[in-house]
Amino acid sequence: MAVSALSAGLKCRCPNCGEGRVFRGFLTFKERCDACGADLTIADAGDGPAFFVMFAALIFIVPSAMFFEFAFRPPGWVHILIWPPITFAFCLFFLRPVKALLFALQWKHKAGEGRVQDSSQE
Repeated sequence: MAVSALSAGLKCRCPNCGEGRVFRGFLTFKERCDACGADLTIADAGDGPAFFVMFAALIFIVPSAMFFEFAFRPPGWVHILIWPPITFAFCLFFLRPVKALLFALQWKHKAGEGRVQDSSQE
């Protein structure tokens, strides 16, 4: 059964069957899928999801803060009260699905560790 990596990732489901959950905790992957028994330890998303989520936060939140500053001219303490919680919530909301999505894409494309090919055996 072909499962879309995009839908499985964004739903935080198993990239093999699309049914079982991939997370044991907030960001910890399970070792096996509850539905199909697939080994979920063969891929690792690493630090990529955190980078992409923080970069997206930079793209969306900084221009919003700048617009807010130039449109309303609030005192500095207002920015301190508003933007850190918004940034924190943004990152927490998107980190889990982005991590599952990158994991599902690795699964789909059978990504593994890079290896150097020995040219003397060709």
